[in-house]
Amino acid sequence: MLKPSFALRGITLAGSLLITLSTGVAHAEDAGVLSSPTKKTVYVDVLSGTPPQDDPSQPDARVLVRPKNSPLPASGVPVAPWPGLATMDVPSVDEYQSPKTFHKLELDALTGKEGPSWLLPSEVDAQRRTDMDDPYYVPTAGSGHLVPLIMPFRERLQKKGFVFSFTYKGEAMANIHGGMQRGMDYVHELTLQMNFDLGKLAGLNGWSIHTLLMNRAGREVSHDRVGDYYVNLMEVYGLSGHVVAHLVDFYAEKKFLQNRMDITFGRMSLTHVFATSPLICSFMVTCSAPVALKVDPGFAVYPKATWGSRVRFRPTRDTMVQLGAYQVSPLSTNPSGWAWGSENTTGLMLPVEFTWQPFLTRNRLPGHYVFGYAHDTSRYPDVLGASPANKVVATGRLHSAPMDMFWFEGDQMIYRKGGRNQMAGGYLMAGYIHNTPHVSSISDEAYGGLSFNGVIPGRVTDRLGILYSWYHVSHRKELGQMYARDAGLSLGAQVLAPQTDSHVIEAYYAIDAVPGVLVQPEFQYMIRPGETSRRPDAALVGLKVIANL
Repeated sequence: MLKPSFALRGITLAGSLLITLSTGVAHAEDAGVLSSPTKKTVYVDVLSGTPPQDDPSQPDARVLVRPKNSPLPASGVPVAPWPGLATMDVPSVDEYQSPKTFHKLELDALTGKEGPSWLLPSEVDAQRRTDMDDPYYVPTAGSGHLVPLIMPFRERLQKKGFVFSFTYKGEAMANIHGGMQRGMDYVHELTLQMNFDLGKLAGLNGWSIHTLLMNRAGREVSHDRVGDYYVNLMEVYGLSGHVVAHLVDFYAEKKFLQNRMDITFGRMSLTHVFATSPLICSFMVTCSAPVALKVDPGFAVYPKATWGSRVRFRPTRDTMVQLGAYQVSPLSTNPSGWAWGSENTTGLMLPVEFTWQPFLTRNRLPGHYVFGYAHDTSRYPDVLGASPANKVVATGRLHSAPMDMFWFEGDQMIYRKGGRNQMAGGYLMAGYIHNTPHVSSISDEAYGGLSFNGVIPGRVTDRLGILYSWYHVSHRKELGQMYARDAGLSLGAQVLAPQTDSHVIEAYYAIDAVPGVLVQPEFQYMIRPGETSRRPDAALVGLKVIANL
């Protein structure tokens, strides 16, 4: 049975929003059938939100209306570029009008069919009535730009095929209770992102080059004040250290099969596209991936980049598959990101990920359900430890092994408020990660939380986030530490006792203060810092500020 699709033709604002929808038959060309589109006009009052005559096939107009002073355009989609995306994709704002133009925000499906969404009742499955051309992003850097005077210059460059963004991100966190000692630490990150559309620059349609440079400086409150060395409570601190200009991205992207498939290759981080999401990356602890994956040596976590390639496609309208192959190399062999010749390759990382993205009810509530697996061919030592385990464990039981990682990440919008984009609403989210216990320090992680907008009336671009995370140390690592303790050996200055698990509760309220500036007060409460009971807990307060030039 053929299904209708709707294409946005025009928007005019003059006290009311005029939307003309062209209704045709999806993929009729593939079936050899030509159909004549019919037009339907819908009026929505932008100021009052008065809905038109109710049409159950269309979203409730009241949930689509943004406040008059909203810094985002009426469509809810920000003007590119917007830094802070988990994927760092900065597409062109040109409309996708023909097979020769490859600047759509998302890929088209290989088939016109639905996948798992087909099993949903027809009144729940919004995608049966229309394709959802709705980018998944979160304005973590604040909407708009801090210096609007240069916007005409940026727009001229964009028309020629070049976009850039310069972003400052600063974080200050203070330990006010528990941990090792009270006090505050500060870190900051300066990011320059540049993207080149080779279709406009050189006539190579579908080709683009992505680059990203960054500078980081500061100290990590987890290490200095709290006493935990697995979980970084500040997002910015981590890989790359105090490098003046760390090279993160330098890769090419090619879209082909009429925007139905794309491939990237070059230097990139796995967590640009694997095991991440904009919702996860709105939290300091889990950005840009869950902790259990970030501590794995072979998982190239932003801003650590390695040589690699990724292929992505959508088998059906509601599913996506991506798979990749990435070099595995220690960060210590190339801390700046520039010294490619000095890297010591230890193996190959092979990730694959499947995503189901349904849109539910007439208000088109998006969900993202991600299942991933990765195999690292590098050989890692047994976390049981060589001494004194070699005197306790039977001969031949200690051996190196590769590492396998499994993850599930799910989120579902449960209400829509303030626009039609995928972040204009409240989400529930949960996830679980498992690593090979034989060679992993953190073998399991589970998290659950919420991300709600519009909690304060009239502030629909602000966002409240609360996330609980549980981290479990591998039983084999704990056993090795017990052997060492019983033998009278030191566990090291950073480990007070055999480690088991820890818990973190994070809450933030992100304020879209002015165009180009986001202010985010933070609260964090960690139970069992250092994964032992020697330090019962720690409470921290802080502030994150992001400014986009």
